[in-house]
Parts: sequence; C-alpha cells; structure tokens
Amino acid sequence: MEPIVQVSIDVTTIEEAMALARGSVSAGVDWLEVGTPLLLAEGLHAVRAFRREFPAVPIVADLKTMDGAGLEAEMMFKAGANMVVVMGQAHDASIIEQVNMARHYDGKVMCDVMLCPDKPGRARQAEAMGVDYIIVHTGFDERNMTPGASPLDDLPAVLEAVDIPVQAVGGLTIEQAIQTLALGAQIVVFGAPLVISGTEFKAADPNFEPLIRDIVQQVKSAEI
Repeated sequence: MEPIVQVSIDVTTIEEAMALARGSVSAGVDWLEVGTPLLLAEGLHAVRAFRREFPAVPIVADLKTMDGAGLEAEMMFKAGANMVVVMGQAHDASIIEQVNMARHYDGKVMCDVMLCPDKPGRARQAEAMGVDYIIVHTGFDERNMTPGASPLDDLPAVLEAVDIPVQAVGGLTIEQAIQTLALGAQIVVFGAPLVISGTEFKAADPNFEPLIRDIVQQVKSAEI
C-alpha cells in the first residue's frame, strides 16, 4: 500500500487555508486536514469551503472531540468531511456515538490516543468499538516542553496492538515520517514545525508548494 500523506492546515482564516490547501493538492498530498485552529476560527465554513474546492479529496476534521461526539461529527459530515477525530481519553460512550454517526453518513472515525496512560490498550479498545483509524500523536505543547518527544516513542506498541490503519503525527521530520512507515504506519501527517510554524498558526514558509512537493516526493519514493 502506498503511504498516505496528510497535511494539517493549522491556520486561522479560510483565505490562508485555501492557499495552503491548493498548494498541498497540487503538490500531491492525499488528504487535507481542517486543523483544530481553523475549526475554532472558521468552523463549518472551512469544511464547506474545502469540500467545494476539492470535491474528490478526503477531508479530515480534527475535532479532538471529548463530548457530544455524535452530534459534532454529524455537523462535520453534513458539511463535507470524510473523517472526524475523537480523543481516546473521551468516555466510551463518546467514541461509540461518533462511530454510530459515521456509519450513518458513510464517514470514518479516527481515535487520537494522545496522553492516554495505556496507549496500546486504549487503541485496542477503540478498535473494538468500531473506529477506523488510530492516531498516535505527540502534541504541540508536549513537544515544546519535552524536546525530542515523538510519536515514534509510542508507535511500535500501538501498531502491535491493533489491526486497523495507524497514523503518526507530531513534529515529524521527513526522515522520521519515513521511519514510521517502515514500522508499519500507513498515514503520516505534516504540520508544525515543518509545514506550519512552530510558534504561530501560520505557514512555516511562504514558498509553501515546493516544500510540500519535496516532502511528498521523498515519502512516496522511499523504499520501505
């Protein structure tokens, strides 16, 4: 299976987001993520704008839902999202409700096990509850406080625990992304600090498209 490259569009205006999204799709990115900052700033308007502009591109709405998971997911699916994100730290009921809503709208659920005390165990439970993907995520603040923290720390054990596809995200370099694929992850996400600034919700480089094109080429051509 060819690896899936996802870009997290973590900016705060639709205008900025669309410029980054167009550059990403042109460069060969597979999935677009309407990042949490963009959802907070622009909400469903951003999801609808992405769907209008890119009718055939899978769209991830990074809700990071902790409660009201089914209803929040319904909003995003109706707006055009293909995938929504529920946190592994949420109650089982929230995960189940989001899964049920996804089935109703022919969508998918990604479970983010960030900060779960037992990430492999929670990933296994989420799989049993019907989620479609597991996200192994080392968060922005955690990485800033603990230099060197990486999804690679937790990825092998989670991969061993589940049979569904696993995504790695959190400050990955290109080399680390390729390493996650070699371990067995199927989806890699690029955001801060490689594509998005590590200090603000802006593009890391105004000359965005050549950067992401190089990332895509290196990941897709890597010998795994």
